Amino acid sequence: MAVRLAGFLLLLGTAVRGFSLAGAAKMKVVEEPNTFGLNNPFLPQTTRLQPKREPSPVSGPPHLFRLSGKCFSLVESMYKYEFCPFHNVTQHEQTFRWNAYSGILGIWHEWEITNNTFAGMWMSDGDSCRSRSRQSKVELACGRRNRLAHVSEPSTCAYALTFETPLVCHPHSLLVYPTLPEALQQRWDQVEQDLADELITPQGYEKLLRALFEDAGYLKAPGENQPTQQEGGPKGQGLETLENCRKAHSELAEEVRRLTRLLGQHGIPHSQPTETSRSEHLGQQSPTARTSEQPQDRPGQRGNIL
Repeated sequence: MAVRLAGFLLLLGTAVRGFSLAGAAKMKVVEEPNTFGLNNPFLPQTTRLQPKREPSPVSGPPHLFRLSGKCFSLVESMYKYEFCPFHNVTQHEQTFRWNAYSGILGIWHEWEITNNTFAGMWMSDGDSCRSRSRQSKVELACGRRNRLAHVSEPSTCAYALTFETPLVCHPHSLLVYPTLPEALQQRWDQVEQDLADELITPQGYEKLLRALFEDAGYLKAPGENQPTQQEGGPKGQGLETLENCRKAHSELAEEVRRLTRLLGQHGIPHSQPTETSRSEHLGQQSPTARTSEQPQDRPGQRGNIL
């Protein structure tokens, strides 16, 4: 009887081990990275990344336009970074945590131009990070193939990317001047000539060049292509014209008179600004003073120096 029981237990143990091995052979663990993103069709709309604005129009060297609509990824330190030229930069945490991070590190905004060269692509207005938005700068480097080569975070919420491509290996591939239409090239030529003739200052030269690049669509005017200003934020002065300046001055003068009356009603002492101090504050002078102090024009010099 003992022999039979021992044999039965031996057979039962063998069967159990065989079942376990068979079950283990059928089990397979598949590690699949998170598929969060702007265009993932398997995620509900509320879960997909929500950009704050649309990307700026495609601009810059025409031979780089072929990169538009493509995306290049790099996995570093458990994060997958995805760079879509002229569109955005995103980051996705490669873990199975229920709240794995996935966000936008910047949306295509404008070029950085240095010494007549497209030095980098700025991606701004990414997801909120503390009191500001995430942003990224993408530098273009020569490489054998198109690939996102490196990503770092030099400072909190600011990222630096290096994108390698054979499209920038030619020494003139990132020059700004050849990409401009003829009218803007002639305008640039005139700015260079005015600087050489000392008709404009170096500061004026930089200002005129920036305006030229804005007209070309390579740079954005301050405030352009930015998220809507929140209510209660600072408003622009809007003093682009003399009429606007006069209107603003009239409104400020009326406000001064109102505050003066209010102080008088409460018996609070105050000093009344004199006409002389007002004129000095506004930079105004009498016609006689202007005539006597007006410098004589030098031969060949233009009147307006920026």
